[in-house]
Amino acid sequence: MQRMGMVIGLQPGKIEEYKRLHAAVWPEIIDLISRCNVKNYSIFLKEPENMLFGYWEYHGTDFEADMAKMAADPKNQEWWSFCIPCQKPFETRQEGEWWAMMEQVFHMD
Repeated sequence: MQRMGMVIGLQPGKIEEYKRLHAAVWPEIIDLISRCNVKNYSIFLKEPENMLFGYWEYHGTDFEADMAKMAADPKNQEWWSFCIPCQKPFETRQEGEWWAMMEQVFHMD
């Protein structure tokens, strides 16, 4: 299992829309995330900075393949068509990232 943290900004005028979307995530999206070997997924919002922090646990063996499967799914592409306009990625993210991945520096069981 691999613990993963990531951050992204949230457009100031889109906070309520993003909260509304995530208060009722489509069942197909939840199922897809599970089929891509992601568990214990949470997103937190820090205001007034409008920063989202995401955390999940990856339980698969081929992260790139699972993320490609997730990205290629038509229902997920539709979901992202609502979510992506709400987000404001960090300029310092790595090439190919939308959410900026973070290095885990501590964990306590």
